[in-house]
Amino acid sequence: MLYVLKVVTLFTLSIAALRLMGKSTLAQVTPHDLMAIVVIAALATHPILVNDYWKTIGAIALVAGMHFLYAKLTLYRWSKRFILGEPTILVKHGKIIQKNLRRCELSLTELLGNIRSEGYPDLREVQYAILEPTGSLSVLPRDDLYPATPKDLNIPVPYRGLALSLVVDGKIQKQNLKLIGKDRDWLKRELKKQGFEEIRQVMYAATRECEPEIYVDTGSGDSK
Repeated sequence: MLYVLKVVTLFTLSIAALRLMGKSTLAQVTPHDLMAIVVIAALATHPILVNDYWKTIGAIALVAGMHFLYAKLTLYRWSKRFILGEPTILVKHGKIIQKNLRRCELSLTELLGNIRSEGYPDLREVQYAILEPTGSLSVLPRDDLYPATPKDLNIPVPYRGLALSLVVDGKIQKQNLKLIGKDRDWLKRELKKQGFEEIRQVMYAATRECEPEIYVDTGSGDSK
């Protein structure tokens, strides 16, 4: 029983440490994010095999603290370059910068594949391709290839408001209903108009602040 309790505690503590490090740790991984995750994972599994429980808890707390310190250091210009690195331009005005490719240890095949995945099959369509410190590739098209917006065409666009989920996995999102000044009864009436007698029939439902219509998805491949 004590063994199970240790595993549960260490697992929970590791999740708490990662959560305290912030969402960037789980989304865009920086070098100090990666090291913190790897070290915490190694530390968390160690006492399961070796009787070193309290030292491990202290070590996990220390790693989380070091991550917090490094995250703060990235806010300063003098240390940010060392910890995160800098963006690197790989394509400029449709031309590949080979020395930067070599410096980033990225092959031409990988570069072209990443550019295609962004929706640009022709390198000549690309104004800039920039390798970000997080490892993602930002691709900026030529100015004449940017899609026209309503503003470009002088077309007025009314404010539609924030998109809000009202039902997720058959569960009513009460907080979002409050944001639009509605209640559970209103939602039921609106869903009934679309042929849904029970909330559980709906997998997902959403609306916008300034629009009365409700988008409904049952998860069957059809939506209303």
